[in-house]
Amino acid sequence: MSDIEAPAVVRVNTNEKKDDSSSSSGNRSYTAGGSRDPDDMVRRRLKQRHIQMIAIAGTIGTGLFLNSGFVLATAGPAGALIAYILVGSVSYATLCAVCELAAYAPISGSFPLFAARWVDPALGFAIGWNYFYTAAIGVPAEITASSIVITYWDSNLNHLPIYIAVVVFFVIGVNFLGVKYFGEAEFTFAIIKLTMLTGLILLGLIIDLGGGPDHDRLGFRYWKNPGAFNQLGLEPTKPNLDRFLAIMSSIVQAAFGFAGMEIVAITASEAESPRRNVVKAVRRVFWRIFLFYICGTLIIGMTVSSNDPRLLRQTGTAAQSPYIIAMERAGIKILPSIVNAGIFTSALSASSSVMFAASRILYGLGLRGLAPRWVSYCTKDGLPIAALAVCSCFPWLAFMAVKSGSSQVFTWFISISTLGIFIGWWTINLTFLRFWAACRVQNVDRNDKSRFAYKSPFQPFLSIWAILWTTFFILVNGFTVFYKWDVSKFLTAYINIPIFIVLYLGYKIVYRSKIPALKDADLVTNIPTMEETERPEIPPTTILGKIAAVLF
Repeated sequence: MSDIEAPAVVRVNTNEKKDDSSSSSGNRSYTAGGSRDPDDMVRRRLKQRHIQMIAIAGTIGTGLFLNSGFVLATAGPAGALIAYILVGSVSYATLCAVCELAAYAPISGSFPLFAARWVDPALGFAIGWNYFYTAAIGVPAEITASSIVITYWDSNLNHLPIYIAVVVFFVIGVNFLGVKYFGEAEFTFAIIKLTMLTGLILLGLIIDLGGGPDHDRLGFRYWKNPGAFNQLGLEPTKPNLDRFLAIMSSIVQAAFGFAGMEIVAITASEAESPRRNVVKAVRRVFWRIFLFYICGTLIIGMTVSSNDPRLLRQTGTAAQSPYIIAMERAGIKILPSIVNAGIFTSALSASSSVMFAASRILYGLGLRGLAPRWVSYCTKDGLPIAALAVCSCFPWLAFMAVKSGSSQVFTWFISISTLGIFIGWWTINLTFLRFWAACRVQNVDRNDKSRFAYKSPFQPFLSIWAILWTTFFILVNGFTVFYKWDVSKFLTAYINIPIFIVLYLGYKIVYRSKIPALKDADLVTNIPTMEETERPEIPPTTILGKIAAVLF
């Protein structure tokens, strides 16, 4: 029986002992009752700047740079903008919810453990394994994407296995070096990604205003011709319905670009001063979503026609990016290789981040008895080496993309896993609603700064909004298959739903888990206090330090 099913009884060990897993912050460890779990051996080595960059840029891969063009071609500039605004609102609502939970309880296991505590142990088991295999299969997907990006410079496909092997060794190596080096790598990659995105958005604005070599002022030309909305082609005799279907299809595509933002909550158990740093990250991420996703979509819709045939090129390289298409149309010939290099580092970063998330979720499952106990084994330095060893088996699946026959199977695996992202978001918001209700029933004041470092705004309406839309995403994920029936596409689009249900019911039947009453929901056990996790904040004294404090 895992500790998540234990009754909410405070049992404090009065014999103080030093917690090696948090020795760097001078924390004290107790067996239970408002203190860190003594079995949790990971260390808090991620700094504030690491958390900030992981929050917005850690999982930005090739999707944002390349798939945004496909969204534009599907729905048109206005349709694409609506899609990214809607999905951005759902993503932000989910991030607010999970970050309040993580700031309240910065412990290993993250939202699967929260679901097990406050909703049902069976739900924690189901979403934990669902998120684990979703993330684990996502690693070879990003690795394959990064190796394909290299073909922009080297078109010899015989070299592809070599590039895949190099990327696989890099991703595994960065994670095995430890969380400190993982954080530094992610910080560096994030700076590259955000700098490039900022530059591309500014360049797109300059091109739109006529500052390119051709001096052609575009304005909102492409919103008028070919038009603000595209038709999907499924209901050609009903143009308004067809435009709605195009937006619906683009919403699902756009949602993939936001996947993984919840990873910042997973890092809380290994972050210095996790409550303060997670709070800073979530409070700043809104403006970053607005700038890089919303403004970026607006700019590409103004600079590239939605009927440009090059938007539908599936090269997997910079040649497919709408930003590059805009540069080519404006007569700019120098930057595509630079952008391709940036896309390559983005794919590397996303691969590393997703593997980190998969290993920590698996570690948390083992720690709580929801997975074999041996996967929670850590080295003396706090590295969950057993969970990492398991996750290191998955990157090698990237070699399936080398052969045409295997690549189809690989594509099916990826399609199955993507629905897990939406199920994860749905579970996070459901868990928050239970947590919110438990606080009310137990008279726990969410305005109490000594216990709540962050209070998610507009709750519970924000999470209700997210639940409604993630339910919609799950149901319409593969709706086009009902217009042209294909068994394999139907299965890959929806089979994750019965898998999740089987995981949930299987655990519930075997262990006879029960949904705890709100008055009995455990809001105390093994949750470290503010004093145990937070270091005093030292204000910057130099100009560079003050600038860094604003940015990070």
